[in-house]
Amino acid sequence: MSVKPMLGLWLLCAMAATWLSPAAADHRHEDDEWEEEFRDGPCKVKTESKGDEYKEEIKCPHGHGAHWPRGEWKDEYWERGCRVKIEAKYDEYKKEVKCDDDD
Repeated sequence: MSVKPMLGLWLLCAMAATWLSPAAADHRHEDDEWEEEFRDGPCKVKTESKGDEYKEEIKCPHGHGAHWPRGEWKDEYWERGCRVKIEAKYDEYKKEVKCDDDD
């Protein structure tokens, strides 16, 4: 098989995989609000944004695939005028960002 047909076949397969992925189908947008759910390996990821708030939640069954430091911990800090709260467990990670409305 020559190079051009093989390249076309690979391109078609890559596009089909993108169109059929669950991440492409499971997100909603409304003006400045959005919500998205997808899988990252064995972990389920949910992100949502409403106005000046952002939330991210990652759940990994039995801690498999978790990429944050092990153990149970919490952190709270300010970043670019926004309050950031993080709660982590061995199988769950939650990050919440709230920004002050300076209108």
